[in-house]
Amino acid sequence: PRAFSAPPQVAPAASALRGIRAVALNPPVEVLDSLDEQMWSYARERGGDRIIRRILIANNGMAATKTIMSIRSWAYKTFGDERAVAFVVMATPDDLAANAEFIRRADEFVEVPGGSNANNYANVQLIVDLCIAQNVDAVMVGWGHASENPKLGDLLAERAAALGKDITFIGPTSPVMRVLGDKIGSTLLAQAAGVSTMPWNGDGMEATLDADGNIPFDQFDAACIHSEEEAVAAAARIGYPVMLKASEGGGGKGIRKALNEAELRTAYPQVLGEVPGSPVFLVRLCVGARHLEVQVVGDAHGNAIALGGRDCSTQRRFQKIFEEGPPTIAPDEVFQKMMSEAVSLCRSIGYRSAGTVEWMYLPATDEYFFLELNPRLQVEHPVTEGITGVSLPATQ
Repeated sequence: PRAFSAPPQVAPAASALRGIRAVALNPPVEVLDSLDEQMWSYARERGGDRIIRRILIANNGMAATKTIMSIRSWAYKTFGDERAVAFVVMATPDDLAANAEFIRRADEFVEVPGGSNANNYANVQLIVDLCIAQNVDAVMVGWGHASENPKLGDLLAERAAALGKDITFIGPTSPVMRVLGDKIGSTLLAQAAGVSTMPWNGDGMEATLDADGNIPFDQFDAACIHSEEEAVAAAARIGYPVMLKASEGGGGKGIRKALNEAELRTAYPQVLGEVPGSPVFLVRLCVGARHLEVQVVGDAHGNAIALGGRDCSTQRRFQKIFEEGPPTIAPDEVFQKMMSEAVSLCRSIGYRSAGTVEWMYLPATDEYFFLELNPRLQVEHPVTEGITGVSLPATQ
């Protein structure tokens, strides 16, 4: 048989490559006008009143890289131009020395101080200053660092308004983030939305958000444990075993299991000592439970949807090791109810952006109980993307 070979490939001259890159990064004015028109049309068709062309990513590593890659892919599929949205990233000296992937993928970078994240990616004042100085349309925070700090949205809105700018924080509103960051407050809101919650000292209590989006103090305080004797009385009512928790705890701090009254009395001062000043509550311990979660997305118009779920039951020292989806341990009809209640919760509090509603599920009885609503995109979101084909950073 006759052999065929491809024609030799001639490498373009360096000057030609520079010209191609210049056109890609700085397209002609008529191309930009056409792209603006496409983006405005896309936004208006979906109830939007502005377009976002320039984003500051207040994060590094995989969070920044994944955000850039996801939105570039969406922009190419939607507008035929992967650079419809420009990205400015924050880069520490260590990031620059490592020639980090997220810096190479960004359009621009701004060098920020190194050291702990209090100096850079979690520094709310610095992030807001960069938003103003870099003239961005929006800021994205990914996960970790400042992603759950409501002060960022507050300060950004205040500074932008004072300067006559319109800069979007891509995430939940600050009042909603603040309420959801508290385990007691979020459980009260879940009960008010008709969501299934575990037996706890605040059974039957509900909360309504005031005009500023906060839970009134008297409603919140009524759901707190104020003394060791209150804890013992609540445990006697809901039944042992129980978990005593500090609402501001996390990562294994401020949480103790008690199988009887003696253990509860020992646990009470320990919980208070690990998270000083935190409100405390008590909940029945779910034995043999699986940790399932529902991926939700809400918008500014009161809409919310669920995009399936994940099983994150494999954990070590209160930290997730890996996740899998879909969560086949729960029958379809049960998980449908979990997704429905997750959506109801989001709608009832006006939740916007991506989030995760977490549940405890008891396979033996098919019962499920609300744990919390994480007001951010989680690191494990690619599991949902792999199942649904939905790009979550782009959807935000």
